[in-house]
Amino acid sequence: MPPIYINDGDFAPLHGKVVLITGGSSGIGLATAQLLLEHQALVVVADRQPIISNDSSPSPGKSPTFVQADVTSWEDLTKAFQLTIDKFGRIDHIFANAGISSPVNSIVDDVLDEQGALKEPDLKVLQVNLIGVVNTIKLAIHHLRKQQHPGSIVITASTAAYQQFSSVDYTTSKHAVLGLMRGLAGHLHPHLPIRINAIAPSWTATGIIPRSAVEAAGVAIQEPSAVARTVALLMADEARNQQLIYSNEGRFAEIETDLLAEADRLRPKESSEEEDFQKILLVIRKPQSAT
Repeated sequence: MPPIYINDGDFAPLHGKVVLITGGSSGIGLATAQLLLEHQALVVVADRQPIISNDSSPSPGKSPTFVQADVTSWEDLTKAFQLTIDKFGRIDHIFANAGISSPVNSIVDDVLDEQGALKEPDLKVLQVNLIGVVNTIKLAIHHLRKQQHPGSIVITASTAAYQQFSSVDYTTSKHAVLGLMRGLAGHLHPHLPIRINAIAPSWTATGIIPRSAVEAAGVAIQEPSAVARTVALLMADEARNQQLIYSNEGRFAEIETDLLAEADRLRPKESSEEEDFQKILLVIRKPQSAT
């Protein structure tokens, strides 16, 4: 897992590119918007909340276009994409970043109604972190495919996407979005001019967990601006596809290649399930001869 070194010069291809960011009013999304603006990109932020003012922005005088949108609303997402196209004529990159966490583990913790009966789990974390990402990517593919020029999608996953992590709802959603990226491998680039990648940030100073609690526990925490560099790199570098970039205190590494290689190593048979699946599909799709 060799380290990745990210230089400002790597972002030159983003000059003039149109980028739509969900969850871009704070945290990693806002830091990414600021970095992209610094490198002359055209940015639209879709978020439920207005953009948090930051007087120390590296791009004074520049600001993204804001559209109020809830990623759990198909109508809101559709409007965000259409606004971007109406304003700039196209979309080049989409950052599916909106996400939340919860102190409640809905699968484990029991919540009872007034009659003492078990209530259905509150799946808000999955609605935002998974369904919101699925719908964002659906719209991204729809519009990028129509444009017929290269574009990309970046997903905010997490280190919780590939290991045990006891925040059940959050971990489930992050494993799922990594699976979404992997599942799309055979459908996007090179068959369509659409690359898809993801980021796996370690502890980052966002609103999901209080920074003070992380620091009081003696755990290192990174700035969102460090993570933003991985997002911008994945957008800018057309050679990067189906990658997962880990970030921790300014140290970066591409880990998806090693994760999949280890999975292959552990497989007790020669062919993969994907190879088997393609063989099975050929049989299913083969026209049956009349008898």
